[in-house]
Amino acid sequence: MARDIEAIAAHRQAVGFVVLIGVVSLFADMTYEGARAITGPFLAVLGASGAVVGIVAGFGELVGYGLRLASGYLADRTGRYWGVILIGYAVNMLAVPLLALAGRWDVAAALMIAERVGKAIRTPPRDALLSHAASRMGRGWAFGLHEAMDQIGAVLGPVLVAVVLALRAGYHTAFAILLIPAVLALGCLVAARLRYPEPQALEAQGERAPDERFPRVFWIYLVAVAFLAAGYADFPLIAFHLKKVAVASDTSIPLLYALAMGTDAVAALVLGRFFDAAGFRVLTLVPLLSCLFAPFVFSTSPALVVIGTVLWGVGMGAQESIVRAAIAGMIVRERRGTAFGVFNSIYGVVWFAGSAFMGALYDVSLPALIAFSVICQIVAVPIFYRMRSAPRVTTGQRPDAPRAHRAVDRRR
Repeated sequence: MARDIEAIAAHRQAVGFVVLIGVVSLFADMTYEGARAITGPFLAVLGASGAVVGIVAGFGELVGYGLRLASGYLADRTGRYWGVILIGYAVNMLAVPLLALAGRWDVAAALMIAERVGKAIRTPPRDALLSHAASRMGRGWAFGLHEAMDQIGAVLGPVLVAVVLALRAGYHTAFAILLIPAVLALGCLVAARLRYPEPQALEAQGERAPDERFPRVFWIYLVAVAFLAAGYADFPLIAFHLKKVAVASDTSIPLLYALAMGTDAVAALVLGRFFDAAGFRVLTLVPLLSCLFAPFVFSTSPALVVIGTVLWGVGMGAQESIVRAAIAGMIVRERRGTAFGVFNSIYGVVWFAGSAFMGALYDVSLPALIAFSVICQIVAVPIFYRMRSAPRVTTGQRPDAPRAHRAVDRRR
């Protein structure tokens, strides 16, 4: 009975931590997704060329993912997860409102890259801390809930910026307004640090001793993820197509992006629950669903584009929730910061390379682009299927503990 009460209390603590970090992510996404919705036009207003805009965006993403390996490793080696997270969020959040002071495109470009660097620093250790709470409430549900809250901010940010611009306040004012969610994000982060100084204590006990090497299944998993990422077109390329073939107006393209983000949020919650119930088998469905987005979204039919946008959102929701949750189930807690860093770095670099290649294919052959996207994702299916019974870390709670509060490892 006493252990049941402890399990219930631990479950509530875990849920509270995930929700509070979700609130941080909501305000953070409002800040930088709101900014990213207008950085291209803003650079153009400051006199940057199209090539500069492309280089800044591409280099920012490359750095933003490549540095995650270092930040995850640093957090694991030092154990200062909160310290790394706080530094990352500070850079990530403060770089955005500082764009309100930028009068030259090179200054703005430096701040945009700094924003990506900040995100790179804080993401792996944050995911590692989330994984501790996830062991109590279900890994799929925990990461799915966090992603859903994250995407609420991703929708609200661009809407806020659109309202500011509709009032003819200008780009600099829009960036200045984003100081509000930035401060709220940092305030909630400090509150989380004070409320949960040791999130590692939320981890259900009983995992095997840490190993200096990652298990073989982790590397196999990364191969599947790499194929998935390589074939997943980034939304700017999709938006470019919609603009070029005039299948969507300038005002409807941001609305389609909002639709994708809303779908992302719902898919993350649903797939998260499904993942906790069915395990790695769910991963096999991800590429089977998401591979269909390309033929639809790169069409010239508005109706098909909407369908493709929804499918693209489903795929993003899966990649940001259960694909991350699976990492927590493979790696012991002492190594998760590094593992998330490796995962994010490989995912980001391959996604960047794949998107660049698809951009080149677009100018040559649209059918070739669609074929490349579909084939890359289909290749991931048998790899995910092979992993359906892969070994995972155990949690060590009593088998008769209450199901709703038991550290979830029902996939075994």
